[in-house]
Amino acid sequence: LKGTRKRHISHISSFSFKLNLCPVSKMPFFLFDPEYYKIKDATGLSQAQEMTAYLGGSMFQTVMDNPVTAYRQLVQQYAKDATGKTVSPKLAQAEANAVFKANPLGACMSGVLPRIIGVFFKRVPKFGFLLGISYALGEDSVGSKAAFGASIMSAPFINPIRMIEKQQRTAFKLTGKEKPILEILAEARAQNFRPLFRGTVPLIGHSMASALLGLVGQPQLQKYVQKELGSRSDVGRAVTGLIASAIVSPIYVVVTNPLSRLEVIMQTSKIGGKAISPMAAVREVGRDAAEFGLAGAFRGQGIGIVKAVISLTLFHEGRIWLTGAFRDHNIKNKVD
Repeated sequence: LKGTRKRHISHISSFSFKLNLCPVSKMPFFLFDPEYYKIKDATGLSQAQEMTAYLGGSMFQTVMDNPVTAYRQLVQQYAKDATGKTVSPKLAQAEANAVFKANPLGACMSGVLPRIIGVFFKRVPKFGFLLGISYALGEDSVGSKAAFGASIMSAPFINPIRMIEKQQRTAFKLTGKEKPILEILAEARAQNFRPLFRGTVPLIGHSMASALLGLVGQPQLQKYVQKELGSRSDVGRAVTGLIASAIVSPIYVVVTNPLSRLEVIMQTSKIGGKAISPMAAVREVGRDAAEFGLAGAFRGQGIGIVKAVISLTLFHEGRIWLTGAFRDHNIKNKVD
């Protein structure tokens, strides 16, 4: 018995040692680590300041790009008429235009409240995991491993907000008004809030592409563009950011637009009705493509590229401005 107990203690000690070496095991506790608030020589910022800059940039982007976001959803949502029959992309776009003309301000600002709330409910987990994993891995800048991990781990926190945001716009065609949040939550509560997690599977893919291309790829490309153009001209940071976003955005939209379409199909169905599975949503896109070709498969592609350029540029400009403000504050006040 004594020998068995010793072996168990040995295995537990070995497991604990390996767990302590694992970066992900440290991640939930990084907020309580004094190192999280210590200024890093490589960046001139603390990890906490980087997180705040990411959230600030996201808040700025969320408010400013909401009209384009709302319009894109309606273009994709109106792929079917009231009887459930698939309509042409041109007719869907005309219906989206009619909604915006009937109530321009309401349509432009539809879904903005859950999106603003979502900056905290969606972005805190996403950026928390992103920067937390990066911090645990000892990276000086966010890399692909952190982006991959954050995409998967943050999805359950993000999806309910995206579902509510999309449900708010489902009533616009009939009533001209957005659906109240409390009404959406009441309908979801009747089914133990399970409908709020519809579309999680395509969201993970969408979030992964967004993190890899938008959060990791765009800043690296901007540095390259700034280096190349800076040596030949007086191009400012905002212009190089716009150029980098314009290069990344078409790639980003080609990858994410089909996933975004699946999300819209799964998340705009009636909460009280039967849920649409990922495979059923894929078949619906397939039928659309068979009837209307690539225009049917890639509804909202053009406006998606415009949205991506605007969103990426606004987010990174806001983030970079806050990053610079924090760095200047640290230098001026000799914070270490």
